[in-house]
Amino acid sequence: MAAQRAHLARPAPMEGLSALLAARAKKQTCEPKNAQELQEAALRLLNCHQNLSELLVEVRGVGNSEFHTPLYSCSSRTDDCEDSAPESFVVPALREEASVLGVPLGVLSARTAAANIEKISAESGNAVLLNAEQRKRLSCLVQTLKDLLAHNTFCRLLFAQTLWRMRSPLILELAWRLHRENILSLEKLLENHPDPSALVDWLSGSLRLLCHQAEVSSVDTETLQGILTDFGIVLLHNGFQKTSEIGKEVESHPILSKICCTVLEGMLAWVLDTAAKEKEENASTVGAVKCWLGVFSLTASQGTVLSESLQQFFSHNFTHVLTYNPQLKVSDAIRLQREWSFARNSSLLTALYQKLLVVLRAEELIRHLQQVLETNEVNWHHVLSCISTLLVCYAGAEQLVKDLLSHLLRKGFDNYDLESLITAFLIARQAAFEGPALFMPYSEWFKLTFGSASGFHGSSKKAVVLLFKFLSELVPFEAPQYLKVHIMHPPFVSAKHRPFLLEYITLAKTRLADFKVAIEDMGLYEDLSSTNDDLQPHCPALQDVEKAVQIFENTGKIPAVVLEASVFRRPYYISRFLPALLRPRLLPETPDLHMALIDALKRAEKIPPNMYSKFMEECQSVRGKLQHGGCPGTKTDDLKGPLELLKVELEALKGLVTDQSMQDALPAQIAVISEKLASVLGCRKDEDEAAALSLRIRLNLSAPEVQQQDQEVVNLLLTAFCRNVMAASYFSPPDRQGVWPSLFVKMVCGHQRLLSSLLSRLCQLICHQGPSLSDAHIIGLAVFVVHLNEAKSLIPEVDICSWVPHGVTTRGLPVAELWGHLLPCRTGESIVFCMRFCTAAVSYFLSKFSSFSHEFLCTSLHPGFVKKLQYVVPRLSVEARGTSCGGDVAEFPWKSLFCSAVHYQKAVLCLWKQTSFKKLLQEKRFKLTLQEWLLMELGVHPDEDALSASERQEFHYWALYQQYLPASAASGGCEGDLQEECAVLLSSILDFWQRSELSPCSSLERPKRSVPCWRGSPEIHFRLQEMLLEVELERRRAPPDSPLTKKHFLFRMLQRRRKALGPDAAEGERLLRQQELILQTRILVGLPPSFLITTQWKGKEIALNCEDFFCFVNTELKNVCSRGYVLSYDITAHFFRGLLSASLECNRPDPEVTAILVSCQASCPVLLCSAARWWRKLEPVLCCEWKRLFTVPLAQGLQRLGDQQRSVDSFLSSEASSLVSEVPWISAAFLHFTIQQQTACEKAGVLKRLGHGAEQILVCLLLFSVLDFLSARLDSQEGMDVARTLDWSCQIVRLLEEQGVGWLEIFCSGEIADRSLDQILRGALSDQHRKQLPVAFYSLLSTLHPERLVREQRFLPVAVDMYTQLLRLFMEGTAAVRVDPTEPEDPFAVLQAARQFLVQAIPQCHLGSASHLHQLQDLCGDLDPELKAALTNHWQPAMEEGSLSDDDLLLF
Repeated sequence: MAAQRAHLARPAPMEGLSALLAARAKKQTCEPKNAQELQEAALRLLNCHQNLSELLVEVRGVGNSEFHTPLYSCSSRTDDCEDSAPESFVVPALREEASVLGVPLGVLSARTAAANIEKISAESGNAVLLNAEQRKRLSCLVQTLKDLLAHNTFCRLLFAQTLWRMRSPLILELAWRLHRENILSLEKLLENHPDPSALVDWLSGSLRLLCHQAEVSSVDTETLQGILTDFGIVLLHNGFQKTSEIGKEVESHPILSKICCTVLEGMLAWVLDTAAKEKEENASTVGAVKCWLGVFSLTASQGTVLSESLQQFFSHNFTHVLTYNPQLKVSDAIRLQREWSFARNSSLLTALYQKLLVVLRAEELIRHLQQVLETNEVNWHHVLSCISTLLVCYAGAEQLVKDLLSHLLRKGFDNYDLESLITAFLIARQAAFEGPALFMPYSEWFKLTFGSASGFHGSSKKAVVLLFKFLSELVPFEAPQYLKVHIMHPPFVSAKHRPFLLEYITLAKTRLADFKVAIEDMGLYEDLSSTNDDLQPHCPALQDVEKAVQIFENTGKIPAVVLEASVFRRPYYISRFLPALLRPRLLPETPDLHMALIDALKRAEKIPPNMYSKFMEECQSVRGKLQHGGCPGTKTDDLKGPLELLKVELEALKGLVTDQSMQDALPAQIAVISEKLASVLGCRKDEDEAAALSLRIRLNLSAPEVQQQDQEVVNLLLTAFCRNVMAASYFSPPDRQGVWPSLFVKMVCGHQRLLSSLLSRLCQLICHQGPSLSDAHIIGLAVFVVHLNEAKSLIPEVDICSWVPHGVTTRGLPVAELWGHLLPCRTGESIVFCMRFCTAAVSYFLSKFSSFSHEFLCTSLHPGFVKKLQYVVPRLSVEARGTSCGGDVAEFPWKSLFCSAVHYQKAVLCLWKQTSFKKLLQEKRFKLTLQEWLLMELGVHPDEDALSASERQEFHYWALYQQYLPASAASGGCEGDLQEECAVLLSSILDFWQRSELSPCSSLERPKRSVPCWRGSPEIHFRLQEMLLEVELERRRAPPDSPLTKKHFLFRMLQRRRKALGPDAAEGERLLRQQELILQTRILVGLPPSFLITTQWKGKEIALNCEDFFCFVNTELKNVCSRGYVLSYDITAHFFRGLLSASLECNRPDPEVTAILVSCQASCPVLLCSAARWWRKLEPVLCCEWKRLFTVPLAQGLQRLGDQQRSVDSFLSSEASSLVSEVPWISAAFLHFTIQQQTACEKAGVLKRLGHGAEQILVCLLLFSVLDFLSARLDSQEGMDVARTLDWSCQIVRLLEEQGVGWLEIFCSGEIADRSLDQILRGALSDQHRKQLPVAFYSLLSTLHPERLVREQRFLPVAVDMYTQLLRLFMEGTAAVRVDPTEPEDPFAVLQAARQFLVQAIPQCHLGSASHLHQLQDLCGDLDPELKAALTNHWQPAMEEGSLSDDDLLLF
């Protein structure tokens, strides 16, 4: 009935509350006794006709539409009605509906409110701001929601979650209004978004759109600024939190913090990208970016964000700006830096720096800049423009820049660091561009810095050599004016070092000669720092004449510089200055200043008489000449554009290649095409040659980009080439087509600037569009690639990269090696295309060079094409798998390639049988090895393969068992050795996984497949399992003394791969080894469990042997396990399941399993620690497995582990007063992990209940807690809290001290340890955790009262030993961990605190004998002589007084 009533209570259309009330035209006066009945009747009427979504808005609709107005402000209502309205209408209505629907009241109100929000959002479309009507409705809704919150009938959490599930995206202003009205904070709203990446996109897109709307005049500026300010504060507050004064970090949602950082970084990247192309952007985009930059000022001026957070935010932004998109090389910076001066720089970038200067003082900015320059790769444009902005906008910046330059130069010459030197030179030149009012000219800076013996380079010969080496390396990139500075104001050097200076001057003058600038032509008053370097020979002289005349006018004397030049620079004075001074002109009647200077020089005999006479004669002839008007006109031609001319010449080439009689004209025509191409590209040949010196091509395989200005040219060249190839092949075979293809490709390669776009376009066509290309395109591109390989010496090396930010980059790749990367065989379509392309390339090559020797073919043909064919042809054609697939064929399949695609298979088989091709297959260079075959096959996606599963299996059996297993090693086979083939399979799978981990699948691939791309073909894994099973059966059938039974084959192969990696001294090598171990573990888990354990005969019975697996765990696997002493569940369960499976072969499985578990206690304790960690999850699996395999009761060893877990559970539930403890450290492990899994467990009570007799358990428990403390510090992803683990350890230590039990032995190293139990547990630790024990030791000491500790005899040896180990860690650079969690993370503070503690503790420690003193001094060694002296000084007085004897206190 309730459901029926709910259904009937919603007629459509619905009438609002106002309409219902208006319908009551007559007011009925009621007696007081009927008021309650009238109210109930009204509620019943409303319940029958209500619409909750409209009700939340309707109740408020009669009032004011503005925000912050009182609820139910209708003037016709009394105060009593106004107060009781929410309770009378909204809440009862919601409560009635909730009871009908059977949902909580808060849930229903949240959903109903969200439905209203969704309506408003749907009406807004893609807008981010609301219109007036929408704000009015939202205001009513907000006021109602406030009342619901006041009555505790609204669920904020569900409301936030429901908002993100709306069909229409949430409007930005809606979210802000809810935040401003305290309905739902932005933090709570953002935290509840289910998809972080989608949230980042929504926030970034909405904020950008909001900034764009700032340009619209009708937008409410106050609202817009309020939205930007509040969102900016929320993003900043959550993205950049700082620790508070008490050292406790503010609680924050970690995902929200990451989202906020990502959004802020994305908006900053938007600013920087727009600034980079500001001149190309429209005004609205620039205005939108400026609007966002205003957020920097708004957030800084609000005062709601902590200054520490602001500092961190602005510092992070500054670092991001300096390091953003560091593509420019130093040579680019030298060439372009003048364009980055304050006046020419992007206004957006300048505004951004000005915003940063508001919060970051100039000193901090320079200090931060210095740190970034020393630690990161930087964007030179941003760094140098920052220097310019700082100099212009900050009055005292000149001295700061000078100090920075001094620091960089000092560091450069002290450490012989060229990077510091080039940074200093770039900054000095950039500062000089801002003019002498802000910074000294470059010539003056260079003269002051290096012009005296006290310069930075004057300390040693090595520094002088470094300076001139650096200046010499700059010469090819220097502009003439800087070379002039270095020559005219050379660095000061002593006489014995003068040859270095002379050598550099010679090099610089040679470079100036390349610019057609002679040092002798330098003007007397030339500004050597200016970049406006006019290369006309008389320009400096004319400037000198004007300057000399000005000085002569002011002083009345000949300038001293002119007099000096007449003596010391006489060639310039005679050949340049005087001709400029004595230029013929119409002399005035009264001598001017110019003529007065000439007369003064003549009187001083500084002008040769013949030059003066010639000058006067020419001036007289000028006076006598008549001035003629008119000048010859220029004849203009209405020529076509350069690109049209190029098209015409390419079309002319087509007529020549098809005419055999015109072959001699082809080279000339290609030369014409080259000239037209140069005109299109707008570069001269000498510029191409200069560019070739430093050109390095970078190719992004996943998203190759062709420069927009080159797109049409490259397409035109490739299209013309393909058409010409098809046209020429129609009339004659390749060997009779002449040399035009080779000349054409070499001509294109000669234009170096085009190569990057050319290779990118080839990548687009071959790698991404290959299957969709026509036959003509495939054949033409294949021919083009063949000739590109031929011209490889003209093509620079290629750096290929992937789309992954930290993906693998192959550097310095020759162009011939590029095609293997562009022809992937991942899908059926790509495999067919690869076969067609390689067939065309090889067929053309063999036909083109058919008359050449076999040796030439072997050295010139790229082996990748042949290897690809060896892989794809047998895969797609069963006929090609036979040992003799038909007889030899002499004819080349080139002609058949021009047939339809139906006959393409025929052309492939024709090539496969071709005699020359078969000869190539016999060469080692062209043989496809088993490992290469496997790597290709692993890359094929089964879901998109052209072969079915059964066909693929047949192909695998043929390749593995027929092709490669019997083949010789020289042919890439295994010579019948199944173990060797297993090793190659295993190594290939691991190599494939390594590549996939480092460079994930292309973003172009389909995201959903039945098999992830990193796993590779699952059938190859099946073949590996089959082969390993055969190898294992061979081992078991072998006699006991056979080499097959000596060592586990699988672990031997894995060990061989690890040895090939070498030592893991460096961080990169350590990470690579760690990844290798993870992948090897993945391999082991994918094999049958019994493979981990071997069986062997002992007497007449079969015994289990786990030594190889134990060795693998103890030496390698424990170093990549969780917490440093716990293996993952997968490998732990795999071992135990393998143990049960292998025991099937034993006569008595129970004792064998138990014996292995007992041996684990000493041989591999990490396995038992792992069992304790996962026992609740592991026990049901093992019990089920045991029941399936055996009929006898569970093995005693497994039973003991289960009993141990149950004992711990009983103890923690207070059902038992003590623990069952056969092996204390195992009991401690179970207790430790069980306590962690029970969040409600009272730890302190557990410790007290252990009481006396459980000392060893407590000590082991302490060790496990210390390891968790280290794990929390080393890896935050472990999910453990540093402070809690440290506090738990301290509680255990205090209890041990109360009971008088020593705990220092867990920190004793091999030299001073005396208990086997602790050594067993230390053997379970990873190497990293063992090295970090000193950090844990001094962390514990920092939280304890050491008075009792220092009186223990064992304390000082342990403390000194831990200190020396900590010192070694810092020397190795591996201990950047805080000792005190409340202190800043300063590695040196860790060591300093430990040393200070130890020095203060030494005088309070118990004295020992002289032998003990020597032992402690040996521990210190040469690491800390001062600590060694402190030990000696502490012992010496006691020794002299004879207060102690050697037998008094024995420490060891």
